[in-house]
Amino acid sequence: MPALRGHHLICLHFFNGEGYSQEFVRNLEATLKKTEYSPVEICSGADEICMKCPYLKDNACHYDKNAEEEIRAIDSKALELLNLSAGGRAAWNDIRNAVPGIFIQWHGSCCKSCDWITACGKNAFFQRLLADKH
Repeated sequence: MPALRGHHLICLHFFNGEGYSQEFVRNLEATLKKTEYSPVEICSGADEICMKCPYLKDNACHYDKNAEEEIRAIDSKALELLNLSAGGRAAWNDIRNAVPGIFIQWHGSCCKSCDWITACGKNAFFQRLLADKH
């Protein structure tokens, strides 16, 4: 069963094949494949995606000075919007079906300041939700 942290429960729906490295992208693809046939375990802190991230050190994100604190804040926001909690489980399709209903709030509070916005912006699902927003 794949273990994913809060913001990955939303952001992975906008994955379009980009990432830090080929190893990172392959890990994303493999994790997404698992979500097709298994519930997702919701974790707090570093998850299966983070394990192949070049910025993970000592189980914390070192992307920049405040990265770990910022990521934990968006994890909390994601879980709040999805009405889920760490330690729980959820079906990937249920999460995907919930994303359109929370997208306006998510985009307004998390996407605009995210360094991945350009990559997510190429994803058809993201584009559709953004168009529906206006």
